[in-house]
Amino acid sequence: MSQRILVIGAGFAGMWSALAAARLLDRTGRTDVEVALIAPAPELHVRPRLYEYDPMRMAVPLGELFTATGIRFIAGTVEQIDVEGRQVRVAGVGSDTSQQVIGYDRLVIAAGSRLHCPPIPGLQEHTFNVDQIAAAAKLETHIHGLAARPHSVRRNTIVVAGAGFTGIETAAEMPARLRQALGDDTPVNVVMVERCADIGPDLGPGPRPTIIQALKELGVTWKLGSGVGKVDAHGVTLENGERIEADTVIWTAGARASGLTAQIPATRDNFGRLHVDANMQVKGLRDVFATGDCAYAATDDVGNHAAMSCQHAMNLGRSAGHNVAADLVGESFIPYSQPNYVTCLDLGPWGAVYTEGWDREVKLSGALGKALKTTINTEWIYPPTGSRAELLAAADPRRIVVA
Repeated sequence: MSQRILVIGAGFAGMWSALAAARLLDRTGRTDVEVALIAPAPELHVRPRLYEYDPMRMAVPLGELFTATGIRFIAGTVEQIDVEGRQVRVAGVGSDTSQQVIGYDRLVIAAGSRLHCPPIPGLQEHTFNVDQIAAAAKLETHIHGLAARPHSVRRNTIVVAGAGFTGIETAAEMPARLRQALGDDTPVNVVMVERCADIGPDLGPGPRPTIIQALKELGVTWKLGSGVGKVDAHGVTLENGERIEADTVIWTAGARASGLTAQIPATRDNFGRLHVDANMQVKGLRDVFATGDCAYAATDDVGNHAAMSCQHAMNLGRSAGHNVAADLVGESFIPYSQPNYVTCLDLGPWGAVYTEGWDREVKLSGALGKALKTTINTEWIYPPTGSRAELLAAADPRRIVVA
């Protein structure tokens, strides 16, 4: 191969970037350009579902998809990006301690995001999270193990730190998960802690009454206006001095783009996302594109920007993949645009709430919302299947998916 498009990351944005690049190269008959993707394993982690039970089932193999579409998979972790030299340094995974340097003609940074853990005393040592599969599995093992502990209010209490999207979905699941582990007749206590004055501060007032109704009926309570001050093995102390005894503390408060973005000499936002133009090209750089949770991208012409969510990552990925290939082989760009915005928030056994628009007008709730959320979580966000032609067709950036 005389030229290479290199994609970092096999998440929603990375997978769709590689597929979209392969699609354009196939349509133009360019066999002299390689699409390569680097990730620790050839699998997609369905991260939006990690608040659910059995998180180990949320790893979807991608090997056959890559083989069918001619995408070269490279197992490893990118440690360093050399923009001037147009190369990356890659470390092996598992028992492979080797390192290699891989060059590129165009780079797509789709390395995703990670849970933000500020320097709160005890946070690293004494909290759980649902950010990655291994962490979610650790939480599940812990919850199952609670039954072996002596009965106490502390054992039966879960504190969920953060009342944003992930915090709400996690808290809504926990009463049922605790009762499953401890027995249906066990009194359980799930408490959300949020520094802001409202539940779901980023979700706005539209769905809030529905969310509050659902949480109340599920038995979830909350404490607002004071964040976590410190965590220990027996619970949390809030910034206002209030103490909550709990054997289980789950941290959900915020995410940041992959640390790789800090190696790129370009403008970033407060979440570490690289500023990109409508073609997903990093502003000020010729050969580097960013997408998904690594990109600060406008969704429309009225000031809205993509959220760090799979809804946007899937379409950002399609756009980045098409445009990085178009830039390399001299084809036309298809600018990213995703003006239609929806949210579908899982509210555990109560149901779900579905909204449309950036003002989040409620359209469905309860069982009807849950049916839609189930379809999104088990069908719409999963990798495509079918023939090679069908796989490539699914990566058309004009095929906007709202999920």
